[in-house]
Amino acid sequence: MTLVAVDFGIDQALEKLGIKEINNGTSTGTDYFSSGEIIESFSPVDGALIGKVKCTSQNDYEKVIETASKAFHIWRLKPAPQRGEIVRQFGDKLRQLKEPLGKLVSYEMGKSYQEGLGEVQEMIDICDFAVGLSRQLHGLTMHSERPGHRMYEQYHPLGVVGIISAFNFPVAVWAWNTALAWICGDVCVWKPSEKTPLCGIACQNIAAEVFKANGLPEGISCLINGDYKVGEMMTNDNRVPLISATGSIRMGKIVAQAVAARLGKSLLELGGNNAIIVTPDADIKMTVIGAVFGAVGTAGQRCTSTRRIIIHESIYNQVKDSIVTAYKQLRIGNPLDENYHVGPLIDKDAVAMYKKALEQVVAEGGNLIVDGGVLDGEGYESGCYVYPAIAEADNNYEIVQHETFAPILYLLKYSGDVQNAIKYQNGVVQGLSSAIMTNNLREAENFLSAAGSDCGIANVNIGTSGAEIGGAFGGEKETGGGRESGSDAWKVYMRRQTNTINYTTELPLAQGIKFDL
Repeated sequence: MTLVAVDFGIDQALEKLGIKEINNGTSTGTDYFSSGEIIESFSPVDGALIGKVKCTSQNDYEKVIETASKAFHIWRLKPAPQRGEIVRQFGDKLRQLKEPLGKLVSYEMGKSYQEGLGEVQEMIDICDFAVGLSRQLHGLTMHSERPGHRMYEQYHPLGVVGIISAFNFPVAVWAWNTALAWICGDVCVWKPSEKTPLCGIACQNIAAEVFKANGLPEGISCLINGDYKVGEMMTNDNRVPLISATGSIRMGKIVAQAVAARLGKSLLELGGNNAIIVTPDADIKMTVIGAVFGAVGTAGQRCTSTRRIIIHESIYNQVKDSIVTAYKQLRIGNPLDENYHVGPLIDKDAVAMYKKALEQVVAEGGNLIVDGGVLDGEGYESGCYVYPAIAEADNNYEIVQHETFAPILYLLKYSGDVQNAIKYQNGVVQGLSSAIMTNNLREAENFLSAAGSDCGIANVNIGTSGAEIGGAFGGEKETGGGRESGSDAWKVYMRRQTNTINYTTELPLAQGIKFDL
């Protein structure tokens, strides 16, 4: 890896994160030279080249998996509370490095510095959750139909967990998976997005330091770098029993087929086309705050970003005017400057996708009430800054059915009761996050009922974006059905085993079957 000097204090942040000029971007803690191609990491903030990282070659990958597999045989025998102590130390290290890591996230990905700090806080929170969980990896005890027998369930680690993460949350999603997998006794091999490789190296450095200080073998945390071809090495590898993949629906379907073909397990967190329903009983001020942050936070590049607002016809103009007024107050610029609300898109390909979506919604009959557009001039030299756009549209438009990873908000009008709005909400292939704004208890309960939102996340009087550690995160339909983070998400990282113990001198068979010799 080769580093390039940059402004905004990023060079100091990189130094604190242990990123310096090396010749190897594939790290398991072992010094060797990768023969892979070069990935260049450009910041969408100013277009500067931050660093160059070498891709993982097939030979590199084999060494990583071999190292991880050896580490697993040691790590799985550590009692879970002892594994929890290591995760606690990792969380403390993140607390110490929250500022520089948050700054790197902001600069390499383009989200606001506050959101970068918030992402690192998510990592800290999942570590805290996992530490408590390390004393609660419980199974069930059941009564046997046979006298003198005891039945129970227990959970064992799977082995090597493969993690494929996306650019929009370059560190938090890895931590969601890794903290739980480590507690469960698994080891992890992580392929971060090729658009944010330095964030991956920073996290690997932090983890490696903790493991080394505790005399633990390398390989418990591993990093591989590259594009989809490197991801394919894991998805097709029988030595990796679980693949956790975050990304587009298209990518998820490819991963799911490859993993299923070898009867492996996949945890998928894919696209979202999230909506807020606004009923006549909504608090308009709360609605505007939730909708605007949901639509423009991370420049619309969250899987939980608000894409659609479904507004009752009786208050449609009031809500529309309030949101448009709020958009006029948005400040767009360098995300490391906390005076700005919105930073850049990840790259110029994302900008092109944004422009194409705006053209398509107009072509389908939509009405742009906030035009959007690409910003240029001083401060926008990277070409990645766009103005958040709003369009009046129809739920059946092809572009509205599609998730565009950019700050484009569609306003939809409904009439009648809340069930009509719920039909619009559910009328897309994605099923990640949803919300309703209402002070009507009946409307809220209808939205949360079995006949309500079909999403994995359904909120009342908060927006679609922003999940807490503690609740299971994930969605239904073409969002993939995976669950990460809180609740009982830990179970996906383990294999279940049913045990029956006979403490008598007889051998009765189940179901009363007789087999006398």
